[in-house]
Amino acid sequence: MPTEKESPMDVAVASDNEGAEEQPPATFKELGVIDPLVEACDKLKFKHATPIQRESIPWALQGRDIIGLAQTGSGKTAAFAIPVLQALWEKPSGLFACVMAPTRELAFQISETFEALGSVIGVRCAVIVGGMDMVSQAIALSKKPHVIVCTPGRLQDHLENTKGFSLRTLKYLVMDEADRLLDMDFGPKIDQILKVIPRERNTYLFSATMTTKVAKLQRASLRNPVKVEVSTKYQTVTTLLQYYIFFPFKHKDCYLVYLLNEMAGNSVIVFVRTCNDAQRVALLLRSLGFPAIPLHGQLSMDKRLGALNKFKAGTRSIMIATDVAARGLDIPFVDGVINYDIPTHSKEYIHRVGRTARAGRSGKSITLVTQYDVELLQRIEHVLGRKLDGYAVDKDAVLMLQERVSEAQRHATISSKRQGRGGGGRRRAGDDADRDDDEVQAGMPQKKRSKRGGRR
Repeated sequence: MPTEKESPMDVAVASDNEGAEEQPPATFKELGVIDPLVEACDKLKFKHATPIQRESIPWALQGRDIIGLAQTGSGKTAAFAIPVLQALWEKPSGLFACVMAPTRELAFQISETFEALGSVIGVRCAVIVGGMDMVSQAIALSKKPHVIVCTPGRLQDHLENTKGFSLRTLKYLVMDEADRLLDMDFGPKIDQILKVIPRERNTYLFSATMTTKVAKLQRASLRNPVKVEVSTKYQTVTTLLQYYIFFPFKHKDCYLVYLLNEMAGNSVIVFVRTCNDAQRVALLLRSLGFPAIPLHGQLSMDKRLGALNKFKAGTRSIMIATDVAARGLDIPFVDGVINYDIPTHSKEYIHRVGRTARAGRSGKSITLVTQYDVELLQRIEHVLGRKLDGYAVDKDAVLMLQERVSEAQRHATISSKRQGRGGGGRRRAGDDADRDDDEVQAGMPQKKRSKRGGRR
């Protein structure tokens, strides 16, 4: 038996990129999943296991640690939820499993999956994230739920400050979007948590883009892990059509409005770089009559979940989001993604465009490229190993929008200033935010705030 700190270089490779997709579809029953969970899968319309599920579930049911690498939208959540729930069925106990996610929205989504799959066995979940009341979370933890789904910062808060709470009985640790959770910025929180949980446990790491640095995997304390890889390191699905549009920076808002007119009636996520941009662009589009709603890290948790639910329900067809929405969120019917601001990290492009063309459906992504973004586009194309196609645009039709867009820009600027004076988007200083405020979640010192409560 290998030691606790076995080198990650010794992992077994369960599947190759070649041929993993070509194997015949397998049912969950054939993978060794118990009847109650097979029944739950049927209710959720999970007919056959996806490649990552097919390759990882048998190893997980054997008690092996898993490093799972698969493209976004490939069913990673069920790939780790099913083995955890099956083990829970065999030996039920409170505080059985802990799942860590980089964003609050993803934590809630994972919890929904666990509760849906575990409904037939009565599984109880608690979501422990920042932006919510610590006392009510402490009460939920005192009831010893079977599964805790959390962000690292808030979990560490409870481990330090909630009397009587510990993870001494933990049997499973799961890190979803593990490349982000194993990022050095999150290191101190992860290290503190790993020190107080049992060494004898199963550990699963799942991600769409997985880093393989020895130090990061050693920190996760994997024992005799199996590396399950059913995609290349950076990959988008074949059903996704990817385009770019090149134009001068000063016409950026006009091109966005033109594209949204072209995609009228479709559900679209528009990705921007900052919280302020998300708010401004949402106000701009609303003043032009578009059903747009913002989602970013400076909104309260209730507003963030409310925005997601409105978008999922179709009452708002356009969501203006920062990268808080780029990771892991499963919104089934997103017709298109527009990169209003091109991402500075190439792998974030993979996650953004992965919000569309999910579960075999088709989708479209369009990246807006100005004279300042050419190098970033070239980096993305290098990582993808292909050139993006140019998107056909009627430039005269774009420029005809200039007057209306300029007026909407003025309205958006005025509205933003009013909201700023009214305190919209302000946070409690002690709130341990996620993803948009990585330095807070990772335990790094916060930037100083002005007396008005604004952010730099």
